[in-house]
Amino acid sequence: MQKAEFWIESLQLVAHPEGGYYRETWRSEGGYSFPDASPFNGPRSYATAIYYLLKSTDRSKLHRIHSDELWFFHAGDPLTVHFFPQDGDPSSFTLGLSPGMGQVLQGVAPKESWFGACCENPGEESYALVSCVVAPGFDFRDFAFADREMLQKKYPRHAELIMRLT
Repeated sequence: MQKAEFWIESLQLVAHPEGGYYRETWRSEGGYSFPDASPFNGPRSYATAIYYLLKSTDRSKLHRIHSDELWFFHAGDPLTVHFFPQDGDPSSFTLGLSPGMGQVLQGVAPKESWFGACCENPGEESYALVSCVVAPGFDFRDFAFADREMLQKKYPRHAELIMRLT
């Protein structure tokens, strides 16, 4: 099995503001124009794609975007994506290669939900390499970090997880 540093170097990944490492690999040439009343502040690409890697105890801090985000597993250890929707109960999916253990090769973080991720078995050498596709395409203007206290008040049974991911 390759180590995280191999993927970071060979895929030319850089530090991501939410944690971990990434590189945008594709952005559609075409795009959408949205009316002023939409949550998007200006035009967006039809879709975007990135490589994303989390090492050991790294985490993708809880954040929100206005688009659905599709996650694909590539290599490494299982990675759990947790999401807190505006309405309804929190949920998660675990990306990995063991369907018999409830792992999936792909999953979706729904638009407008607060979501973040962490390795299932954080060890010294553990990591997870995934890709994420966002449609309409990702733009940092749509990106916001979660407010820990607000989420803990809304989801008190998940206070420890929210602490870990914020």
